[in-house]
Amino acid sequence: MGTLKEMLSSSERIVFLTGAGVSVPSGIPDYRSKNGLYTGRRNPEYLLSATCLREEPDVFYAFVRDNMYYPNAIPNSIHEKMAEIERRDGKQVTVVTQNIDGLHGLAGSRNVVEFHGSLYRCHCQKCGATVRAEQYLESDKHAECGGGIIRPDVVLYEEGLPEDAINGALHAVTHADLIVIVGTSFKVSPFCNLTDYRKKGSVVFAVNQELLRLPFPFTMIQDDAVSVFKEL
Repeated sequence: MGTLKEMLSSSERIVFLTGAGVSVPSGIPDYRSKNGLYTGRRNPEYLLSATCLREEPDVFYAFVRDNMYYPNAIPNSIHEKMAEIERRDGKQVTVVTQNIDGLHGLAGSRNVVEFHGSLYRCHCQKCGATVRAEQYLESDKHAECGGGIIRPDVVLYEEGLPEDAINGALHAVTHADLIVIVGTSFKVSPFCNLTDYRKKGSVVFAVNQELLRLPFPFTMIQDDAVSVFKEL
């Protein structure tokens, strides 16, 4: 099967499936680890639910504003290397990410499927107008239409995934020669089901500190992803 570096060199269509572990080195906490976003909180999934947004918008807003946004975070070497492989080597690279922080785009990746949306796209639920994230961080009330509630364009608990995200991810995976899973335990459905749609003969690598157990042959690099990508 070869090393990851060899496979990246020999493959023309590459898909990176990325999770929270890719953003942690940029200073953005994950969700369920010892020091993650959910640690010590009661009902954290409720706070990020459609019900909370609908019934307690002030509670929802305070939690998201104070805990989800890291506007000073910058891409790290994992984001940068993925973008470089696309830019420098002329590969057809798609990043399908669970992350909602926009760092893959900031690093220069052009083909990014934000599976769960982005905190940096917001809209007013009353009038539908697009609202800058900077404005949302000042207030979730849309003064321009008389106080509609603004929300970020992220997928909340109890909500379905956007059809364009599903279709974009499936198209990329079904055409990929190489799939690289990075920084995720790969247990959350439906993201973890994407590899079910890989084409025959495609190769799967996983780079993660936690050992993954997948129901098909793959190569596991159980190491810090930053170290691995710096060496590519």
